[in-house]
Amino acid sequence: MTMHGALTGPDAWLGRTMADSPVWIRELSSAALAEIDAALRGVRQRGVPWQSITRADFPLPSLGMLLDDVAVELERGCGMVKLRRIPVDRYDAEALRQIYVGIASHVGHILFQNRRGELMRDIRDEGAEVGRRYGQVETGQSGVFLSSYARTLSNGGLRFHTDRCDVVGLLCVRQARAGGISKLASSVAVHNTILARRPDLLEVLFQDFWRSRFGEEAGGEQLAYALPLFGVRDGKFTSHYSRTYIESAQMIAGVPKLGAAEIEAMNLLDAVAEEQSFGMTLEPGDIQFLNNHVIYHARTPFEDDATAGQSRLLYRLWLWMPNSRPLPVGHEVLWGRVEPGVRRGGIGQEAA
Repeated sequence: MTMHGALTGPDAWLGRTMADSPVWIRELSSAALAEIDAALRGVRQRGVPWQSITRADFPLPSLGMLLDDVAVELERGCGMVKLRRIPVDRYDAEALRQIYVGIASHVGHILFQNRRGELMRDIRDEGAEVGRRYGQVETGQSGVFLSSYARTLSNGGLRFHTDRCDVVGLLCVRQARAGGISKLASSVAVHNTILARRPDLLEVLFQDFWRSRFGEEAGGEQLAYALPLFGVRDGKFTSHYSRTYIESAQMIAGVPKLGAAEIEAMNLLDAVAEEQSFGMTLEPGDIQFLNNHVIYHARTPFEDDATAGQSRLLYRLWLWMPNSRPLPVGHEVLWGRVEPGVRRGGIGQEAA
């Protein structure tokens, strides 16, 4: 018997119905692109670097209303938006970053993504040595753990997971020759399907799972922490999930071993997410925003062709949202704060 009921709302979607829906697409008009160019000229004339741009620095008189709607769609709607399409070939790298941060500043507030103080990550294939250079951590037991930085900078596939922020943004600068498709699933719909199929395993997902830190998250000497995969507060659902971090915690001395029910529950979660997902292709100039509380994202492997100019490059931002939902008490161990609309998430000191 389960204590939890089905969740309803526009974020409880299935991939087969969402794939052809226009609800998550926002087109940039010629007038909007002209506003972006005018705002860019302003920050360039004043010498404002992309790292320092605020909403006030980047005025978007009419486009700002559309971006306010994006923030509403992310929190109260389906939880995802694709903004089409910035003419990326018009701009150098600095200008493109200024535009991206300027647009994002009208949606939310930027967070640091690691302890090195990165505000924007370049997501690309950096080759077979990426693990050695970017965080292959010896665990002291059997095996190693490849940090998320290393994993996102390689060309392999990524399993369904969430990031440590309210909203994650990706700007596509270049796409690969093949692959690299973004796969998305509603964690709300996954919850509902597990409720219908295996209510006993749904209860397991509301219980604590131990996760590793391995130097990427703040936490002092604590190498692992416990947090449920599912949570609800005031009728608002949240799921924070990365099986890689759960599995790597099993390498740490003193962390309780996963039981058969926990493994079965994660297997079912992964299977349902795959079953209910759809693929979103990002073309150069597209920006994808995802609400991590209600969306799982994954990625297919990709192959570059540098000679043809087809080497995948995306810019990633992490945002906290002024219109964010409350999170369950106890989730402070990951988020820092759980009240709605507050600065939370990220890694290290939050951005101003």
